[in-house]
Amino acid sequence: ALVPNSVRVLVGHGHKVLIESGAGSKSRFSDHHYSEAGAEVTTDKKKVFQSHIIIKAQPPTLDEIDLFTFNQILVSPLSIPIINDAYIEKLQAKKVTAAAMEYMQAKDGSFPIVRITSEIAGQISIQKAAELLTNQNEGRGVILGSVSGVPPTKVVILGAGVTAEFATRSAIAMGASVRVFDNNIYKLMDLQDRVGRHLHTSTINPVYLGYQLLSADVVIGALHSETGRAPVVVTEEMVSKMKKGAVIIDISIDQGGCIETSEVTTLKNPTFIKHGVIHYCVPNISSNVSRTASISISNILTPLIIRMGNSVNTASMLYNNDGIRNGIYMYRGMLTNEYLSRRFGIKWTDLNLILTSDL
Repeated sequence: ALVPNSVRVLVGHGHKVLIESGAGSKSRFSDHHYSEAGAEVTTDKKKVFQSHIIIKAQPPTLDEIDLFTFNQILVSPLSIPIINDAYIEKLQAKKVTAAAMEYMQAKDGSFPIVRITSEIAGQISIQKAAELLTNQNEGRGVILGSVSGVPPTKVVILGAGVTAEFATRSAIAMGASVRVFDNNIYKLMDLQDRVGRHLHTSTINPVYLGYQLLSADVVIGALHSETGRAPVVVTEEMVSKMKKGAVIIDISIDQGGCIETSEVTTLKNPTFIKHGVIHYCVPNISSNVSRTASISISNILTPLIIRMGNSVNTASMLYNNDGIRNGIYMYRGMLTNEYLSRRFGIKWTDLNLILTSDL
C-alpha cells in the first residue's frame, strides 16, 4: 500500500514507519529499499499491528485483528465479498476506526483509489480476456480483435465509468466490436466524448442485454456502487444462453459482482467454468500488475496519511476532511455503514452525529 518513495515523504514529515519484512516483495520492492527510505523493517508482525495507523493492501485477516491493540486507525480496502460478521465484530471489540480506501472521495466527488485502480483494471480485463479466449485456456479459440475476412470479436461492457472507458479503449484498439450498457445516459455520453468516437451504447434493458449476450465473446462487468453492493444485472439464465467458451470478467466482484453466476476466485485459481462460460472473478484485479498498482495507490494515500498524522485528534480530522469521512465504515468500534448493518444485522450509527457529539 505504500512504496519506498512514499515512506521517504512520511519520514520527512516526522512520522515513524514500520514495514513488515517482505511486504513489498510481490511488487519488487525489497526490505533494503524500505530501510534506505527511512522505514524500520521488522519480522515481528505483532509490532507492526500495534502502530497507530495500520495500512494494508487487503483487509486484515481475523488472526491479524487479534494482534491489534485499541483505538487504532485501519486503512485498507473493504472488499465486501471477503469480509464477514466475525470481521466486523472483531474490529468493534478493538474499538478500531476503519476507513475503506475505495470509498474515500476527492473534492470533486470522485473516488481516487477507485479511479486509479479502474484505469488499470479496464486495461488488464481486456488483456486477460484475450488470453482466456485461446484454446489453451478452453476458450472459443478466437482472437480478441479482428482479422481480415473474419468478423471481429464482440465485447459487451457493463458500466460506463472509468473502468469501462479504459476497457473500451483497449478493446477498440485491438479491433473488437464493443457494446456498452449503463443506466446513466449522461455517463454514456461522457464515455463517447472521452473515447472520441461513436459507440454502440444502451441502457440496461434486460431483454436487449440478454439478446446482445447471446452473441458476445467477452463480457466485462464494470458496475460500481457508491455505498454498498454492486447491482446484479446479468442473471444465471442469461449466462446459460451465452456461447460456450465465451469469457466473463467480473471486475465488480470487489463489490459482490454484477453477474449472478460470479464467485470470488484467486490469482492462483483465477477461473471456473459455469454453463460452458469461463468466469474470471479475481478481487483487486489490478494486483496482476502489482508494482504499477502499488505506486498508483501509494501516491493517493500518502497525502491522506500525512493529514491523519498531523491532526490533533481523529474526530476533528474526520470532521474537517469529508473525503476521508466518506470512507469510514467504523468509528471507535461503532459501525457507521448502513449497508454493512443490513447485511450482517449489526446496529449502525450515523457518523456525522457521532462526530458532532465528540467535538
